[in-house]
This record gives sequence, C-alpha cells and structure tokens, in this order.
Amino acid sequence: MTEDEKFFAWLDGELGPAESAEMEAKVAADPELERLAEQHRALGARLRVAFDPIASAAVPDHLAATLRAPAKVVDFAAARRARSMPSLPQWAAMAATLALGIFVGTMVPDRAAGPVEVQAGKLYAAASLNQALETQLASAPADSVRIGMTFRNGAGEICRSFTAQASSGLACHRNGRWQLKGLFAAPEGQGGSYRMAAGMDPSLAALVDSSMAGEAFDANQEKAARDKGWR
Repeated sequence: MTEDEKFFAWLDGELGPAESAEMEAKVAADPELERLAEQHRALGARLRVAFDPIASAAVPDHLAATLRAPAKVVDFAAARRARSMPSLPQWAAMAATLALGIFVGTMVPDRAAGPVEVQAGKLYAAASLNQALETQLASAPADSVRIGMTFRNGAGEICRSFTAQASSGLACHRNGRWQLKGLFAAPEGQGGSYRMAAGMDPSLAALVDSSMAGEAFDANQEKAARDKGWR
C-alpha cells in the first residue's frame, strides 16, 4: 500500500490500530496533509447530507412487488426494442450520480493550485478561477476562463457565470469570497477551445434563470461592481 493509499485508508477508518496511530502522527506533523484531511472530511459530510436520505429511503411499493413476483424468462432482445426512455426522476438521478463522480474525481483539488477548494463544507473558487471571477469583465477576451453573465440573486449577492476548459458554473460573492452555487462538467468531446465557444450549458442556464433577481448587469454596471469590490 502506498503512502497515498494509506492516507485515504486512514481517513476511511480502514487501518489497524498501529498503522492508524502512525498515520495520525504524520498528519498532525504535516500542515498540508492536515488540510487535505479536513477537505476530505468536509466533502464527505456534504455528500452524506445529500445522499444518505436517498440511500435510507424505503423501496417503492411497485419495485418491492416486482422483487416478490415469480421469476420469468425474459427475451432481452425484445425488451431492448420495447424499452422506453427513462423517466425524468430517473434521468435526474443518473445525471446527479455522473456529475458527482466527475466532480469528485477531477474538480476537487489535491493541491493548492486547484480551481476549487472546500472549506467548512462549502465550495469556493481558487487560483485562476478566483482570479477571473474577481477581476475579469465579460467583455474581456477569454483565456482559461470566460466570464458569462453578472447579476444579483434574490439575497442581493452578486453572482457570475463562467465557462472554463472542462467545466462551467455559477459563483456568488459572499463574505469577500466566490462561493460556488453550481459546477457542471463539460460533456465528452467539449473540452478546450470548443467548450469555450459552445455557449452556456443547459443545466447552468437553468441555474442562472432560477437565481437571477432582476436583469443582468450591462458592461458599465459590471465594471462599477468590480471597482467596488463586488458589493
């Protein structure tokens, strides 16, 4: 087992007493490891809040009845031809699971230079993403991050949509930081410059529409807001 594997096994409570004590001492002596441990625990807590109710929910009656029914031979070829598209709730669950897997696997940073960081169970912009949200106007030429719309939400916070190389999202300015309200991975084949030119992700568009109070800022309003520190 590598040191990284042992570190995450320790976080998940999978080590024996001796190895656990050894790893605990290493983490206590290394601020970077301690920071990563705090991020891992915070993310785990957010995921448990989101998904524990689903995992503990009772099996729907119609599914339970299916499980109790006598087994029968199924013609899989015929079933595939007759199969309908999944219902909206099924699609939502599938999309949430996929987005979660991509997010956990690729977007949460394992180093300080990552575009997103977790603090106290909340997601914040970091590094180049934070710099773009803080300083870049929507009219500016896009680099690694393109700013889309700037507006106020129902709480009066200034929010900005963005598109990056492999993702897009919405962040709102709260207590001097850009807190992420949504982060969406780019579909396969839509990375890089193609992603930047492809326009707003439909999921992001829906989030923006549900968050916006009033009209989007024009160029002068956006510049004035930046000059006032996004207050």
